[in-house]
Amino acid sequence: MNIILFQPEIPQNTGNIVRTCAVTGAKLFLVRPLGFSVSNRHLKRAGLDYWEEVEVNFIDDLNAFLENTDGRFFFLSSRATKRYTDIEYQKGDYLIFGSESSGLPQFFWDKWPEKFCTIPRRKETRCLNLANSVSIVLYEAWRQMEFA
Repeated sequence: MNIILFQPEIPQNTGNIVRTCAVTGAKLFLVRPLGFSVSNRHLKRAGLDYWEEVEVNFIDDLNAFLENTDGRFFFLSSRATKRYTDIEYQKGDYLIFGSESSGLPQFFWDKWPEKFCTIPRRKETRCLNLANSVSIVLYEAWRQMEFA
């Protein structure tokens, strides 16, 4: 599996996601600009010693990346209606999460509305923490693949 974080802003979230990627074997892609330095001590501290165990890649243009990939991809958003559990995940899928404060740009909604899904929540709430959201969806995908 592949996790893509679109312009993440909070280093502790990204550090926690690094740990989740390490224990599941997922690759991590960070879309620039980032809201922090990858040498940030909070980022390193949150990821502990897992950084060496994760393949981390950087993307400058997510649209170009997605147009040129052969892999399937899905966007996660609190605004979507299709549930993340309705997808039959496959090895190599890309799971794309928006930034903590602004989510994903409307451009992606306009171009690929069928690729959006959500984690259910109570209507009076906004959304989950980014690191928690990645964990929930990544573990569902990994479960579907029998943790292989």
